[in-house]
Amino acid sequence: MNPDLARLHPYPFEKLAELQQGCTPPKALAHISLSIGEPKHPTPGFITEAVISHLHGLSVYPTTAGSIELRHTIANWLDQRFQLAGHIDPVSQILPVNGTREALFAFAQAIIDRRKDPLIVMPNPFYQIYEGAAFLAGAEPYLLNCTEETGFVPDFDEVPPSVWSRCQLLYLCSPGNPTGAIVDAETLTKLIQLAHEYDFIIAADECYSEIYFDEALPPVGLLQAAVAAGYTDLSRCVVFHSLSKRSNAPGLRSGFVAGDANVMKSFLRYRTYHGCAMPPSTQSASISAWSDEAHVAHNRQLYREKFDAVLEILSPVMNVTQPEASFYLWAETPIADTDFARGLFDQYNVTVLPGRFLARDTKQGNPGVNRIRMALVAPQDECVEAAMRIRDYIETLS
Repeated sequence: MNPDLARLHPYPFEKLAELQQGCTPPKALAHISLSIGEPKHPTPGFITEAVISHLHGLSVYPTTAGSIELRHTIANWLDQRFQLAGHIDPVSQILPVNGTREALFAFAQAIIDRRKDPLIVMPNPFYQIYEGAAFLAGAEPYLLNCTEETGFVPDFDEVPPSVWSRCQLLYLCSPGNPTGAIVDAETLTKLIQLAHEYDFIIAADECYSEIYFDEALPPVGLLQAAVAAGYTDLSRCVVFHSLSKRSNAPGLRSGFVAGDANVMKSFLRYRTYHGCAMPPSTQSASISAWSDEAHVAHNRQLYREKFDAVLEILSPVMNVTQPEASFYLWAETPIADTDFARGLFDQYNVTVLPGRFLARDTKQGNPGVNRIRMALVAPQDECVEAAMRIRDYIETLS
């Protein structure tokens, strides 16, 4: 067995299941889950129909690079959404992937040179795939705490040169999971400059970029910052996007990776051996999804309405505010986050995720302690009902 497998931590939901053992939630209250970031809005019918109507493609092997039509569609979307002024080549700079989760993991395996004592810098709390990818690529994670004091984004100015010198890969998550915080254009530009100075790659997980609340201010992207700063070849910059959150299609397993042509050439070679081609019917449905913005705007409106309703209920009793983007609330708890989550489930049959399960202990502490992540993915009536129960629970604690 690969000895690095032993370094992997249990997944947050394994810890949650263990935490809930022995609880007996009231049967009179239907269970409401706010713990998993799985979109529950209906998948648009035109996406489903595109899958069904292209099943005849099952008779051919798809290529790892994907169809040129899909790559052109993705390039057009990137160009329009992030103002790239045509500085994205669908042939050499875009690669379809079966969801960003597997791509974020595989990317580290292709990029890291384990002979050079590598570090992978990442936020803390984080999407656990980053840490697992680091371990299995033979690298050490270097954690940057995201706290309320830093606006829930890493304080990159505090990273010493010795760390950047060992860094081979920087994972960004903007908008952030679980905080919803956005890394601004100025910071992205500084990071691109550091990547060139210290010879590392930036992997920007932007899968929540299309869930935001001000239609006039969509979150800035890494490629957008690169082009604006004059790095029109997108060197050292790679972004990851998905249809799971944008189009409520997590089961489609469709996304893409785009950026630096030299990096993408190596990643394509890795994936060709890995055997990760996207099925033809999925490619066809993806073309339809990336070509339509109306369903995405409607999706954002549904989340706005849920956030407004839930925050009206919870704001008077807990430290919680609307994030800059994403569908999560990163709320402070009046007692230990694990005790809060267990008690809420046991007494009110609502599941939330303790913040410490999404983070790791550091010398400065665990930035997830006394926080919970609530995913507002359920229908609005369920989210409102959950908020009412949470408020009742907090009032019993006080």
